Amino acid sequence: MTLLRVVVGDTGPVLRGARVVLRLPTMADHAAWAEIRADSREFLRPWEPSWPSDDLTRAAFRRRIKRYHRDVREDTGAPFFVYRASDDRLIGGLTLTAIRRGVAQACSLGYWMGVHYASQGYMSDAVRTVIPHVFGEMRLHRLEAASMPTNTRSISLLENAGFTREGFARRYLLIDGKWQDHVLFA
Repeated sequence: MTLLRVVVGDTGPVLRGARVVLRLPTMADHAAWAEIRADSREFLRPWEPSWPSDDLTRAAFRRRIKRYHRDVREDTGAPFFVYRASDDRLIGGLTLTAIRRGVAQACSLGYWMGVHYASQGYMSDAVRTVIPHVFGEMRLHRLEAASMPTNTRSISLLENAGFTREGFARRYLLIDGKWQDHVLFA
């Protein structure tokens, strides 16, 4: 059953935390998204897949939005942009990907935060806000996440949000052009 249906004009679910608001990205977000991503490029580079050369363009963002909406429609993903509640400023993103139904009822959590908003508790609030949504409205049984062993801030965030270390995957994800080991959490 698809619980996050998106139709034309639908803004999708809006999740409110103590200091953040999470909502489905739209084309209207392009300028703010491109600005924060450009400002944060070097900060994010060690933790993300390599960016395509056109990543910040409007055309690439349009493709991203279409993919996000398709993922929601097909119940394979749930993307959210993270906004600071006090001024509705875009400060990061959070995605639920690889949604698996059937006997698994699970998904994977990913996130990023703009350089000027990191280590201020915003992403912790966002993760704590999305967890009840995953187990409630989405009716999933398991929420997984992975972090590079050197990303101590991400590991602390996951542990403080109640995730448990479950394993270690060698050369798990292609990050910044290299296959990187990851600590696995759920």
